[in-house]
Amino acid sequence: MRVKANETLDLKGLKCPLPALLAKRALKHAAQGSILEVVSDDPLAGIDVPHMCRSENFEVLRQIRDGNVVRLWLRRP
Repeated sequence: MRVKANETLDLKGLKCPLPALLAKRALKHAAQGSILEVVSDDPLAGIDVPHMCRSENFEVLRQIRDGNVVRLWLRRP
């Protein structure tokens, strides 16, 4: 499934909790229905970002891991 993002947030080099916090900030400022692609090399981002989305009622549309990089597509409903 291919997902087209409205914006990409490159968070490589940032460690927990910054990827989840910055993704949350970007989604809160995004228009409803916007899709945000988050790219991170933090080993915990694949767990922390979806957890933040569940607690904030954002949607995780897709998550893939390529080596040490995780890509997540998130939507603000």
